Amino acid sequence: MTTTAPTHPTQPTQPTQSTNSLRSGLILTRRELQHWARQPLTPIFGIMFTIMLLLMFALLFGGSIDLPGGGDYIHFLLPGMMALSMMFGVEATTTAMANDAKKGITDRFRSLPIGDTSVAFGRVGADMITSAVELTVLIVGGLLLGWRITGSPAEALLAVVLMLWFRMAVLWIGIYLGLTIGRNEGAGMLVQVLVWPVGFLSAAFVSPEFMPSWLEPVATWNPISATATAVRELFGNPTGYTGGLLADHAVLAAVIWPLVLLAVFVPLSARAYRRLSR
Repeated sequence: MTTTAPTHPTQPTQPTQSTNSLRSGLILTRRELQHWARQPLTPIFGIMFTIMLLLMFALLFGGSIDLPGGGDYIHFLLPGMMALSMMFGVEATTTAMANDAKKGITDRFRSLPIGDTSVAFGRVGADMITSAVELTVLIVGGLLLGWRITGSPAEALLAVVLMLWFRMAVLWIGIYLGLTIGRNEGAGMLVQVLVWPVGFLSAAFVSPEFMPSWLEPVATWNPISATATAVRELFGNPTGYTGGLLADHAVLAAVIWPLVLLAVFVPLSARAYRRLSR
């Protein structure tokens, strides 16, 4: 007589932490988009501000700014403005994360079985959608001002991907600041004070080769300069460099800089989120 070994019911597979964080992040992204649909002024004002800067530099200052190796300033300016616009709005991210913490919304999320980075993923997802819309508006506006893309469609697509890649890294900086210093009075102003010097000390508006010798390496090693130069190269526009690191390896630098920022600020943001109630 043979005996059959008892069988045990198969336990359902539990989702991994990373899968759970991404799934919850997508749900929270929809929450953020619903907020913006009800209050659309924040993203609209962000786009209008970028267009205002574009018109100011292109129409008022464009004729007086030269480029190394020659070239039309509008073709140099547009990719730089697109790269710089990826820095704008980080104070809104900081403020939104801080307000959720102040109102107790973050504490309610912490009571749910979701990952430590789920709330941040939701905010990043909504901001990335807004950034894609903003880039579309800038590209159309640039074409109307006479800017042209002379690179291949694949290169142009890669340029857009690099700008969104940089935007993602910047958003995590804003999330970390929102979870740490964001609840202090004047934190939004502090973020703006940090953003503007970094933005102007870059290759966004002028070539670093025309800067003082002590300032040129500072601007060259700025992450914005890496993205702006890579985007110009891919769009087929003047890069503003006649030699050096970014003249030869701009695309590689535009990939590495956001990767480094993400490697630093994603873990820091998760840690700050866990320590909120302490």
